[in-house]
Amino acid sequence: MSVRIGRSKTTLPYYLHDFVSAFNEIFVFLHQTNAKNMKKTIFLFVMAMVCCIVKGEAQTQPSPTAQQLRWHNAEMGAIFHYDLHVFDGKRYVQSENRIHPIEDYTIFNPTQLDTDQWIKAAKAAGCKFAILTATHETGFGLWQSDVNPYCLKAVKWRDGKGDIVRDFVNSCHKYGLMPGIYVGIRWNSLLGIHNFRTEGEGEFAKNRQDWYRRYCERMVKELCTRYGDWFLIWFDGGADDPHGIGPNVEPIVSKYQPNCLFYHNVNKADFRWGGSETGTVGYPCWSSFPTPCSHHKGIETSPSWLELLKHGDKDGLYWLPAMADFPLRGINGRHEWFWEPDDNNNILPLDSLMSIYEKSVGRNATLIMGLTPDPSGLLPEDDVKRLSEWGNAIVQTWGCPIAKTAGNKNKLYLRLPSVNSVKGYRLKEDITKGERIRSYRIEAKVGNRWQVIAEGLSVGHQRLETIAPVSTQELRLTVTQSVDTPSILEFSVY
Repeated sequence: MSVRIGRSKTTLPYYLHDFVSAFNEIFVFLHQTNAKNMKKTIFLFVMAMVCCIVKGEAQTQPSPTAQQLRWHNAEMGAIFHYDLHVFDGKRYVQSENRIHPIEDYTIFNPTQLDTDQWIKAAKAAGCKFAILTATHETGFGLWQSDVNPYCLKAVKWRDGKGDIVRDFVNSCHKYGLMPGIYVGIRWNSLLGIHNFRTEGEGEFAKNRQDWYRRYCERMVKELCTRYGDWFLIWFDGGADDPHGIGPNVEPIVSKYQPNCLFYHNVNKADFRWGGSETGTVGYPCWSSFPTPCSHHKGIETSPSWLELLKHGDKDGLYWLPAMADFPLRGINGRHEWFWEPDDNNNILPLDSLMSIYEKSVGRNATLIMGLTPDPSGLLPEDDVKRLSEWGNAIVQTWGCPIAKTAGNKNKLYLRLPSVNSVKGYRLKEDITKGERIRSYRIEAKVGNRWQVIAEGLSVGHQRLETIAPVSTQELRLTVTQSVDTPSILEFSVY
């Protein structure tokens, strides 16, 4: 819609279309009837229009909820995959696992199960939250379910009384990590569920589909009401469309876990997948997104959508920050979310892990790494050692800045105690006000001249970047483009 102002036409935002139409009709009416106090009336309408403009502009600057702020501040977490096929002694093949039920579920027997050991290892790497696959593609449940008979009640381990979800939550609380749960309902090899859909035709398939929807909803209610507060609930591949064949789980989570992050269905996600399982996101990586959902089965393989997931949209109307995920055992052509035999030599090396950290946490995303407890119920010692090494390296590299400053302005100066070799920097903006910075430049004073050492676009919760070493005692940050006054929580160098 365009209106004429002076001699030019101006295109208005969508949220003003109805207002302008109504204003024009009232203006004509007032003029035709020679209404009294016409100037006063017009003034009031103009002020109302200004309020609409302010409101509309505010809508273009989304900001995080309290739950999403916790997500940003956590920065890094772990997901533990555990299921029946860990015990079968075979290499995991996902396509086969989805269609072939495990022949003998009594093979589940983690005689040395120690969730404390899992959580201590994750914490040593720097994780602030941990997630457990309560159920995955076999349909087997790692808790004492009254809904799903295919669960720990059915096995001989601990006389059918074990509850790994309970053990896991207790360990998280013990060591100060926020617990999360992963619920796999897109596939169920035992029940013949493939991509949410039951097999068969006619009433037979329809009745089973309706039953499976209710079954999933009851399981979710069970998990939401028995174990205290969850940091997040992750539905494998999403929970699909509640108006189609998917279960309607969002109202259940909202009712029983109102402070929990929801991930995800076709209508809603509190964060988005980062577009790959490499542990990295693209740059720039904006927290805003054009839709309130991350992805679903209809678009998840589209190249253009994958690019959007990696980068976000600086003009997006929804706050949907990125998640970067990867398995720790991911080299030599391996990419393993579950423990498998003969995989100990496929743990990512420390330099790769540091690169992943900088290209995820350092690019405004939250990082989730996949960890693989073995058939004994322990995280393998080689994995534990690498996690400790990684945590120490993160602290050594990014734990103690040479100097830092903050401020609400376009230009900040940072003077160091003495001449130092600067090898990296950290930027953080106050995202409670939205992402305001659109581009920036960092300069170091070398001799008597300012030298550009870094330039970038998105900042958001955090931007970390290593740079070519430069010896200096003074640095300057310039926000070269922003949508409002920058609110910089931290500008520091290392």
